[in-house]
Amino acid sequence: MKLNKKLIATGVLTASLFAGNAYAAVSAAEAAKLGDTLTPMGAEKAGNGGAIPAWGGGLQEVPAGYKNDGIYLNPFADEKPKFTIDQSNVSQYADNLSPGQVAMIKKYSDFKMPVYETHRTSTYPDSVMKETMENATKVKLVAGGNGLENYQDATPFPIPQSGVEAIWNHITRYRGGSVKRNVGQVTPQANGAFSVVKFQDELTWRAFLEDYKPDEDPNVLFYFKQIITAPSRLAGNVLLVHETINQVTEPRRAWVYNAGQRRVRRAPQVAYDGPGTAADGMRTTDNFDLFNGAPDRYNWELVGKKELYIPYNSYKLTDRSLTYDKIIKPGHINQDLTRYELHRVWHVRATLKSGERHIYAQRDFYIDEDSWQASVIDHYDGRGELWRVAEAHNMFFYDHKVPWYAIETLYDLLSGRYLALGLTNEEQEPYEFGIERSSRDYTPAALRRAGTR
Repeated sequence: MKLNKKLIATGVLTASLFAGNAYAAVSAAEAAKLGDTLTPMGAEKAGNGGAIPAWGGGLQEVPAGYKNDGIYLNPFADEKPKFTIDQSNVSQYADNLSPGQVAMIKKYSDFKMPVYETHRTSTYPDSVMKETMENATKVKLVAGGNGLENYQDATPFPIPQSGVEAIWNHITRYRGGSVKRNVGQVTPQANGAFSVVKFQDELTWRAFLEDYKPDEDPNVLFYFKQIITAPSRLAGNVLLVHETINQVTEPRRAWVYNAGQRRVRRAPQVAYDGPGTAADGMRTTDNFDLFNGAPDRYNWELVGKKELYIPYNSYKLTDRSLTYDKIIKPGHINQDLTRYELHRVWHVRATLKSGERHIYAQRDFYIDEDSWQASVIDHYDGRGELWRVAEAHNMFFYDHKVPWYAIETLYDLLSGRYLALGLTNEEQEPYEFGIERSSRDYTPAALRRAGTR
């Protein structure tokens, strides 16, 4: 395979590589940049001499008044937009937008992007950053890029050498170790009419189980359980996932419990472009968290790094004074409530391999350099036409040093419909980090207890 290299504008040498080969970890000399010119997570410490400031350790102080209750106060509530990108000026800023963002602005006259001062709030616990720096010289891709060698925890490739390495950084990024959240999902009609599906999600990394044993189930990355709590016709249905690392040698283990039938069954369709839970056809399984699951059906190209306006510090979207009908509008969420900032992102292009099947023939990922959160993804259909546009409205959970998002959105440019997942404004106890769980809580036998109506 021919290797194309170029020096991108930020001065970082990147390569266009595909996942068909395995690559070694970086050298000790290269890894020494971590904590020096690079942050411990691999982002450039320096600013760009303009809107992007230098990284100063992330947001370290919890805002006064925060009650440690998972209801997050906005530390930038007094700030006003510097300018707004809309149909009148989108061509002026197109170089710092994804094609999907441009398409949304052109399609909807009221889709605008309020741009605020950039704050590099993202950071991680010291233990996560320490292990990430250690991973740089020891973690390797297994053949084909479908798994990880010498990986235990944290971010595996802080200095990515290929597109699939950057994607693994998104898949494995730290989300608090063990967390429970109560969130809403909506899939509005084109006229804006919607109903809310409510979930109680639990996510526990294997190393955070109370009965964790390093040699037991080593191919499992984390355990995930999702209980539908509303509406009543769906309440009590449960999804259980054991997320395997190498899903080619050992496919994801998934089970569903149907409360009406009182039956647990295996769910092999919970993978790739299988339908997302209660999503009315508006997302695939691997659209959850913008992208999740096995990378084996795509070739992954590390296009390079660029500066992009992405949703960031989106605390306004979690304001408890807002009801869902103030957020959900026809065609897209209420953009007056959004916040965009200029950040450096890794651009990764996924193209479907010959002979493989997926409804998305190409996906262009824009991954925040500070958090490794995929922040914007443009999805193309089999004809090469732009189809869906995903945005993660990034937010830093400052009490636990967890970069995540307020909500994720997925817009369908053809149907005029969309999905918004992660709404918490009307939910009680939206986030609880540090929950205690054992392996017994994530067995198929536990599904019936979890799904009691």
